[in-house]
Amino acid sequence: MELNIGIDDTDSKKGGCTTYVGARLVEKLEKNGVSFIDYPNIIRLNPNIPYKTRGNAAVALRFRCEGSQHNAILETVLREIEENSHWGRKDTEPAVVVLEGKPSLEVKRFSRSALFDVVPESLAIRILRRCKACAAAYGGTLGLVGALAAVGETLEGDHTFELVAYRERRKCGTPRLVDENSVKNMDKKTVPMTFNNYDYESSRMLVTPHGPDPVLLGIRGETANVVLDAFRMLRIDEPVERWVIFRTNHGTDAHLQTGEARKRIEPDRPIVLRGIVIDSPRTIRGGHTFFTMDYGDGLIRCAAFEPTGLLQGAVTQLLPGDEITAFGGVRTHIGKLFTINMEKMIVHHIVERLNSENPVCPRCGKHLKSVGLGQGFRCKRCSLLNPEAQKRMTAAARSLGPGLYLPTLKAHRHLMKPQSRYGLEKSWDRTKPSGVWHNP
Repeated sequence: MELNIGIDDTDSKKGGCTTYVGARLVEKLEKNGVSFIDYPNIIRLNPNIPYKTRGNAAVALRFRCEGSQHNAILETVLREIEENSHWGRKDTEPAVVVLEGKPSLEVKRFSRSALFDVVPESLAIRILRRCKACAAAYGGTLGLVGALAAVGETLEGDHTFELVAYRERRKCGTPRLVDENSVKNMDKKTVPMTFNNYDYESSRMLVTPHGPDPVLLGIRGETANVVLDAFRMLRIDEPVERWVIFRTNHGTDAHLQTGEARKRIEPDRPIVLRGIVIDSPRTIRGGHTFFTMDYGDGLIRCAAFEPTGLLQGAVTQLLPGDEITAFGGVRTHIGKLFTINMEKMIVHHIVERLNSENPVCPRCGKHLKSVGLGQGFRCKRCSLLNPEAQKRMTAAARSLGPGLYLPTLKAHRHLMKPQSRYGLEKSWDRTKPSGVWHNP
């Protein structure tokens, strides 16, 4: 039989990691003789959910097994969640969904909704009953949303791979000992087949997280082989407890690809909106920049925050009349306008920037001075008076031009497609995991 297992919400702000639970299960299930039909999946869901922890990721495991193994597998999965999740802590409601056979169209549609919407738990429960899936939830039912969404998102379209290495439990909460020079060397040898390894602008490693979770590092790339080769280039000065290669929607813009992201403007949802800038961007204390855009059916405020770096710098160069597409998440309205927290921007058309200057004296070649409103201009050098002269308008060069503008690498969200991935999009060919893809 074919089983699809989804797991979500095992972590908390104090630590833990849903992918770690998935990695441990890979080892245990393979020892029990199951045959994986896909790499374990990390499914990133709507990044605008206000109550998410870190990257809002759920995990799916897909494999074939004998029918006689079903109950033993369920016991293994439940025991792993109970022993390695943070259930019982505030805002942590672990859940697991086990679906026999391929996900139905209804389950797939639910998964798609979880990429861009705030999905009610009640809907997940109704679908679970209709598709006759097994499910378990601890402390609440919130985790069922992500667990079911992970089961239904089979990543048929664009996807990437991520090798995630985990540290020993005793090391959690201490600085991660990954050699910075080896990360830069790996990056230079493997880009664009890997991405978001190192931010040279801020001299910051991006493969290592900074929280108390058990993740030591993560390497993202286009194939399973390339992330493994990249991992082997690194110098790591602490024990690696285990590592697994996942297939994921990380770096695919999956939350922005759906047509729904272009229709409804509601809080905590992604949006893709094209319109005209109607006022000059204003930068407030702290470096955050705001402007208003007319998208045809109304006005919306756009915000580019200081940590986005290159994106925020581009936004400051906008002028009223520029035509752009803003990508981002909608936040609760301030006054009468909703706000887009911008993730990226496409500039389609820019207006001319005009400078006004005084006319030039035909005798001296110097700029004339205004005599007074409506009284013309006079040359201070030769006293020539020209009562008919007027200021002239000249076009000034603009540093901003049409094109795609992304944030500084360190500000990229998990789902955001980096510049290096444009043109590398691909579909899944259903190749089963092969070779070395996890240890142990």
